Amino acid sequence: MLVHQILKSKSDDAVVTVKPATKVSEAVQILAERKIGTVVVSSDGHNAQGILSERDVVRVLAKRGGAILNDPVEKFMTSKLITCQRNDSADDVLQQMTEGRFRHMPVVEEGQLVGLITLGDVVKARLTELAMEKDALQGMIMGH
Repeated sequence: MLVHQILKSKSDDAVVTVKPATKVSEAVQILAERKIGTVVVSSDGHNAQGILSERDVVRVLAKRGGAILNDPVEKFMTSKLITCQRNDSADDVLQQMTEGRFRHMPVVEEGQLVGLITLGDVVKARLTELAMEKDALQGMIMGH
């Protein structure tokens, strides 16, 4: 299965972005309201400059306290992004996420942000694929 197939299967393919100067408190509000785990940091909504996750916020809150809520997200975002492309395989993406210990990966084509894929998206797609393979094998065994 390829990334573009997973993106098509998502109910909401919009990527939530915030500007680098957005306060952490505003980003946290967006995460909570939208029930999402990350926002992509982008000045223009098209070029991914970084990513800020719930985990990033929790870690920095534990170290520095609540005062960080007034700081800009660019101060705490992950700026060394690991991205994928639409034609990458789900298995490759899953391996990168597992090895890198992260759950969200921007999908970028020709420098432009085209989607966001989560570990949950990839696992769901793989489970669906495995279920279809199982059904096909059972059909072959039973002569259908």
